[in-house]
Amino acid sequence: MTAWKNGPYSKNLPLPLFTKEGDIPPFGKGRSGGILQINLIIILILFALIFPPFLHAEDYTFDISEIEKKPYYIGGYAEFRPVLSRLDKDASLYKLKFYDRDEGSVIEEYNSKLQLEGSLEKGISSLHMKTNTDYNISYLGEDQETTVYEGFLSLKPSSSLTIDIGKKTLKWGKGYAWNPAAFVDRPKDTDDPELALEGFIVASADYIKSFKGPLKIVSFTPVLIPVYEHVNDTFGDINKLNFAGKLYLLLYDTDIDFMILTGGSKTSRYGADFSRNLTTNFEIHGELAIIDDYKKRFIDSNGDSFENDYDAESYLIGIRYLTEEEATYILEYYYNGTGFTSGEMRDYFAFINKGYDSYVSTSSDALLKKASNITEGNYGRMNPMKDYIYLRASRKEPFDILYFTPSATVILNVNDKSFSLSPELLYTGITNLELRLKASFLSGERQSEYGEKQNDYRAEFRARYYF
Repeated sequence: MTAWKNGPYSKNLPLPLFTKEGDIPPFGKGRSGGILQINLIIILILFALIFPPFLHAEDYTFDISEIEKKPYYIGGYAEFRPVLSRLDKDASLYKLKFYDRDEGSVIEEYNSKLQLEGSLEKGISSLHMKTNTDYNISYLGEDQETTVYEGFLSLKPSSSLTIDIGKKTLKWGKGYAWNPAAFVDRPKDTDDPELALEGFIVASADYIKSFKGPLKIVSFTPVLIPVYEHVNDTFGDINKLNFAGKLYLLLYDTDIDFMILTGGSKTSRYGADFSRNLTTNFEIHGELAIIDDYKKRFIDSNGDSFENDYDAESYLIGIRYLTEEEATYILEYYYNGTGFTSGEMRDYFAFINKGYDSYVSTSSDALLKKASNITEGNYGRMNPMKDYIYLRASRKEPFDILYFTPSATVILNVNDKSFSLSPELLYTGITNLELRLKASFLSGERQSEYGEKQNDYRAEFRARYYF
């Protein structure tokens, strides 16, 4: 099999990065950058002075003990990530969040993270743990939270059977930015799809069998998901025991999955995905999900609530292409069958503006609180509308600058033509240290998704040390 196969038994290799040449676009939605432009320039200068491209990397040394398999593993990373954001005071989501406070035009936040992971093997059993601790300082004050992302016991009684019990991330689906068929996983952050996700408490098994001929591998993964108070209670309706399953096939060098979820916490849903390398450097993938009796809740411009029940279909199609110059392009189209139309989003934004006007004239925030309640888990989802295009272009070591990777990502809302553009610079020339400078610019008309975000643009610097 080739390097880009996404199936559970394929070899995954890192992809290089690339960026397009061109002028830096104007900041935000037509207003001057002011303070944030100065801060961005300062960060860029510091980045160039402290971590120049010609910085000498540490010499590599070889130790045979490093490749010997050990019964335990301990690792992780520590991260520091300051962020500057330019606020859009005319945007609906700014009014919803900041109606009772004035934080100025620029806000700062300082984020730190410690992610620890480890494993211990003995005989047919192994323990796996992954924890995430976030500490943030922002206009809201200080906040600290530690979450167990994974913690499960794995038993392998034979080479073809594995049983896992505990909190686990299953990582279903073939998409890079979206996974509509990942029924037992939390949604990705499309702004940073490679971030680790918190899992759910499950009991699962994985049985695999190999064959000769066009059908090379068959694997079946049944999963039990209990949902009770304090046990997966964010998954759906409580006091239910849910069943999910995935059938994997490696057929004619194509990775294929079929998925199902049923049990009562959520309505039944069915999915499929595939991934195939058409050439050694060109891969195509896709996903399909069908949700029975999906209930979409929405409001009109007056705040009156409605509910629409229907069978929702979502799908994704995408490619990855690697050029001879080690530039990589990832392109995906995502249709979200559970998403809102442009008209439904305009009504939502209009209701927020109506609530804000009411607050200004009467000091009553009742309408804004209602808008805030329907935002959580509904309008406030990542990419809540129907049609999106994701494009990421990256280039590894352009102009022979070692350990340097520039890239750019565009997420386009096809329905209202609003978009985000995120250029970034990555430097990895110091052992175990990753340095990334990233900006995000939002553009769109009023009453469009990105046009009504609380920020015009933002910049962040991330220093991550692996151990």
